[in-house]
Amino acid sequence: MKESLKNEQIVLSEVRLIGANSEQLGIMPSSKALELAEQEGLDLVLIAPDAKPPVCKIMDYSKYKFEEMKKLKDQRKNQRVAEAKEMRLSMMIDEHDLVIKAKQVCKFLSEGSKVKVSIRMKGRIISRPQLGIDNMKHFAELCAEVGQIDKQPEINGRNIFMVLTPISNKK
Repeated sequence: MKESLKNEQIVLSEVRLIGANSEQLGIMPSSKALELAEQEGLDLVLIAPDAKPPVCKIMDYSKYKFEEMKKLKDQRKNQRVAEAKEMRLSMMIDEHDLVIKAKQVCKFLSEGSKVKVSIRMKGRIISRPQLGIDNMKHFAELCAEVGQIDKQPEINGRNIFMVLTPISNKK
């Protein structure tokens, strides 16, 4: 968080002043604004340095900093980092094995993780990448109730990748 200039640190010729109760006090020299802040026993804080003229507010700076830190802490607490998992399939995977892996991926998706599904093409099968893409799409259909395709199956050299994300319930 960037530190705001306050009191004697503000060396501007004139500023637009906002009072302690958010009332507009007008444009005045910064020295007069500082005197008004000292009369009220509060700090003069530069809140909009890029405005014409710059905007200062009379407030209790320590209380302001405390509130800002509290907001930042709440934001970090509510932030959730999406974990990425990976599931590898083979080109010629059997239906039962595909269902087992789909159940595992559904579990990951219901926990809120993104899942990267990949297939590595080997040997002669590299000449038939459409089989892998069809397997990926079938796999996505098996996980459709808890996840959706975020990134469509894409061929990248010997690999085919697809990304599934959880379906959000916040609509």
